[in-house]
Amino acid sequence: MTDPATTPRTALVTGAAGFIGYHLCRRLLADGFRLIGLDSLNDYYDVALKDRRRAMLMQSPGFRFVHAKIEDPGLLMGLMAEERPDIVVHLAAQAGVRYSIDQPRAYLEANLIGSFELLEAARAYPPQHLLMASTSSVYGANTEMPYKETAKTDSQMSFYAATKKANEAMAHSYAHLYGLPITMFRFFTVYGPWGRPDMALFKFTKAILEGAPIDVFNHGDMQRDFTYVEDLVQGIRLLIDAAPVRPASPEAIAPGDSLSAVAPWRVVNIGNSEPVQLMDFIRAIEQATGRKARLNMMPMQAGDVPATWADGTLLQGLTGYRPCTAVPEGVAQFVAWYRDYFQV
Repeated sequence: MTDPATTPRTALVTGAAGFIGYHLCRRLLADGFRLIGLDSLNDYYDVALKDRRRAMLMQSPGFRFVHAKIEDPGLLMGLMAEERPDIVVHLAAQAGVRYSIDQPRAYLEANLIGSFELLEAARAYPPQHLLMASTSSVYGANTEMPYKETAKTDSQMSFYAATKKANEAMAHSYAHLYGLPITMFRFFTVYGPWGRPDMALFKFTKAILEGAPIDVFNHGDMQRDFTYVEDLVQGIRLLIDAAPVRPASPEAIAPGDSLSAVAPWRVVNIGNSEPVQLMDFIRAIEQATGRKARLNMMPMQAGDVPATWADGTLLQGLTGYRPCTAVPEGVAQFVAWYRDYFQV
């Protein structure tokens, strides 16, 4: 007879070949999880980068890869029925604020329909804990900072952010109706090795090393709560074991906790809790590359916000952890990876 105490937990990670998904899968495999990774390997950015991540994960005997779209009808239902995962971490999504202006249907299909398919599968085959990625972009036009999970989020500035806000609401309804323990986590400008080519750090590093100019929006008057990817993964890993429980009464909810009064549902920021000026971020890249950036100052882009800043109190209260990697250190790690990967 199998001893439950020694049987590895099974986790399903959607978006497994993505930037964050790859790092999370590596961590879960190292922690002894049996892992099913799902990814469509779409061409939003260089598929070769995604395929390299997938290939490295495939080297682990505890990893199974499923090449499919989350929005395919019945795909997740069948996978959940077959694998019965203990933990589900939903990272798959169409990402990017700016791309959502040009290609909103991609966000409708992946972020809304895909998340609906996942929630239906979780309803039929409930995991011990479902964790779903949201974004700091849901705070939208809010100007009161640092952003607290209990703040109102009714003014999204992009369709991408709107789909993520919808995911939070959809998940809450399933948590209430079916008792599914669900944690939503809001990411704050994640960066690091194996990052996405459409993000600022990748674009800036590439341009600086090639001697090309970089576009600096809002004339550099921007702040971001840059969060190193390994810090983010540590936050997710600890939250896996902190499943929300429906409170006995609204009065039982601790001050500052985003726990729902009517469902085992909670939203948690994962950010460095230290906004950094964009120009300081660029200076960190210059230092890591040993080259000076050529700046092309631009106005603010549509759908963007001038600043983000996470309140990390709730994450620390739930897990005892607070992200702490300084931007110069994290940027140096990325630049070292970039030089090695592209041999420059």
